[in-house]
Amino acid sequence: MEFLFTAFVVIFDIVAIIDAMRAKLPVEKKILWIVLIVAVPMIGLFLYFLLGRPSEIKNV
Repeated sequence: MEFLFTAFVVIFDIVAIIDAMRAKLPVEKKILWIVLIVAVPMIGLFLYFLLGRPSEIKNV
């Protein structure tokens, strides 16, 4: 069971890092988010998806 939880965290951390690298953010913010995700995987992952992702909402 621990293996599944660890695999889940690692996979979603990788997804979050790739998403942060591809996001339309300044380089400094990208680096900050990637360091946070790597340093504290669970907390950094949730914070990035809750607060860090730029909104893709376009005003029409």
